Amino acid sequence: MRIARRVDAAMVNLKSMREIGLMRRAGLAVWQAHQIAREMVRPGATTAEIDHAIGEHFAQLGAEPLFKNYPNSIRNKPPFPAVCCMSVNEAVVHGIPNNKPLVEGDILSLDTGCRLGGWCGDAAYTYSVGKIAPDVQRLLDATEGVLNLAIELMSSKSYWSAIAREMATYIRDHGYSTVECFVGHGIGREMHEEPQVPNFASRSLRGSGDFRIEPGLVIAVEPMVNMGTKRVKMLADTWTQVTADGKPSAHFEHTVAITPDGPTLLTVAPTPAELEKAAI
Repeated sequence: MRIARRVDAAMVNLKSMREIGLMRRAGLAVWQAHQIAREMVRPGATTAEIDHAIGEHFAQLGAEPLFKNYPNSIRNKPPFPAVCCMSVNEAVVHGIPNNKPLVEGDILSLDTGCRLGGWCGDAAYTYSVGKIAPDVQRLLDATEGVLNLAIELMSSKSYWSAIAREMATYIRDHGYSTVECFVGHGIGREMHEEPQVPNFASRSLRGSGDFRIEPGLVIAVEPMVNMGTKRVKMLADTWTQVTADGKPSAHFEHTVAITPDGPTLLTVAPTPAELEKAAI
């Protein structure tokens, strides 16, 4: 995710279908990383163990982890130390993996990405640790639901601003708040490219920061939704962002490409055609 900022114009670097195909390789590597996490997330597991396993996965593929050693936005503060952002319960984003065991009822928002063959993929998912409270499950369902809504609307809307407005309404109607200080982003050879991709009707989208939904656009769409206030605060580690009221937060993300046939998810399971091709 990117820190939200005012932009003068949305400078969008459209990709060719060949380039989108190359980005799919990185997307599959990220999807596989999440399958590793899905198998490991359980009471008693640690986020450090999961991070190590995903780091090993990327290493075996010859992929570069995008998050490890990412520069800190605060001058003279340490870079991000891990392959994955591991944000537990009230942590919204940028949580640092540690050796504290997960416990029944926790939720873990895991965000990771890699560069493979010169192209990037990025995805996040909020995992339940064992059985979670019904109200927390509703938060997860709404957050994943608003991501799915955004992807669906990319087939019918011409500009991102129209999608962002509907995303914000969806979350508000469910009784939650959309985090506004972090947004999605364009993605390609770099993890963070233009345009910014807010999940709400930001001021920039009312001006020149808006952008068309057109073939060649590739963006990371990543709603972050809080059970309570939208406000967040930074912990002393200078990375972890938590909800200001201590209530849970959820985060889901996909890398999405717009093709002549509509939106295509690059960070999902392989299709039957891709599996057949891999077997040849």
